[in-house]
Amino acid sequence: MIYIALGTLGFIIVHLFDIVSLKRIPSGAKPCVWIVGGGLLIYSLVMLCLQSSDLPLPIWTTWLGWGLLTIALSLLVYSLFLNLPFRKTYITTGVSDKLVTTGLYALVRHPGVIWFVLLMLSLILVSKSSLILIAAPIFILLDIVLVIVQDKILFIRMFDGYKQYQRETPMLMPNRRSINTFAKGARPTRAK
Repeated sequence: MIYIALGTLGFIIVHLFDIVSLKRIPSGAKPCVWIVGGGLLIYSLVMLCLQSSDLPLPIWTTWLGWGLLTIALSLLVYSLFLNLPFRKTYITTGVSDKLVTTGLYALVRHPGVIWFVLLMLSLILVSKSSLILIAAPIFILLDIVLVIVQDKILFIRMFDGYKQYQRETPMLMPNRRSINTFAKGARPTRAK
């Protein structure tokens, strides 16, 4: 259970990142918060997966889990580190000067939550660990609660135009309109 506590602490530290950004705490604080919080979360997930392999799942679920893991990690990394301007978001003091509403952020306002849920499912399938089965819903719920705080309190203060973005783009579950907006943005433009 210590690893679940460490993962929870990691989540809380990662989400302090937004407060560090909003309060314009000096250079170096943002990457430190991300590295410490993310490191705790990753360490706890690895340790939870390695603790036991006692879930009686068929062998094919392991292969399914590896496929989901590849997809979930790729989309999570893209959403958090490539779709957002990396330097302005994670290194420079203060808040990034631009609200990102394109790419995966045209689908939903918090795409990382979707990919994190898939990541948790994949870790259960790959590790067959009963401890990660216990931790996954706790971490997912914590992620959703912290994203609600971001959405309702922090991001409104951090980004101009966030209220309009809230009206136009769903929070966690894509709808027809957001899927169409995403698809239009994903199409290559033709030269005239």
